[in-house]
Amino acid sequence: MNAIVVHESAWGNTRAVAEAIAAGLGAHLTTEVVAVADAPPLPDLRVDLLVVGAPTQAFGLSRPSTREDAHRRGGRQLATGVREWLAEGSAQLMVATFDTHVRHPNLPGHAGHGAARKLKRMGCTVLAEPETFYVEDYEGPLLPGELDRAREWGGELGRRLAERTPPG
Repeated sequence: MNAIVVHESAWGNTRAVAEAIAAGLGAHLTTEVVAVADAPPLPDLRVDLLVVGAPTQAFGLSRPSTREDAHRRGGRQLATGVREWLAEGSAQLMVATFDTHVRHPNLPGHAGHGAARKLKRMGCTVLAEPETFYVEDYEGPLLPGELDRAREWGGELGRRLAERTPPG
């Protein structure tokens, strides 16, 4: 079985969480971590599990304007994001989503929930409720323990997928 973890990350926090999730999944699946700009088109994916992660910006998935704002504040320049990648087509895959989110103030909205809704509307099956991993400030860093929690969540996703997939 195989998985791909597709992420969007301007400061590296969401990428670090994606890599930790992949490490947890690695006990159960062959896993690849890919930046959204380098990800194959969604309809072309042939995986047992797709995990999608993005930072929460302006209460949800990033837009060109929020990515430009992040770049002006010192983040990497991102030409595209998860929102656009999900709009490129449809798929019927087993999926899980996550986001990074500022802990204080705990503002409403989560990119992971938006991504899960979009994927579900496409016909994907959501394996687990979206998970949030917290950063101290917009730019980060991740709060202590979040990477450990991400590895554990990845392991849990792998176990859940194995329980749903008949051997053979």
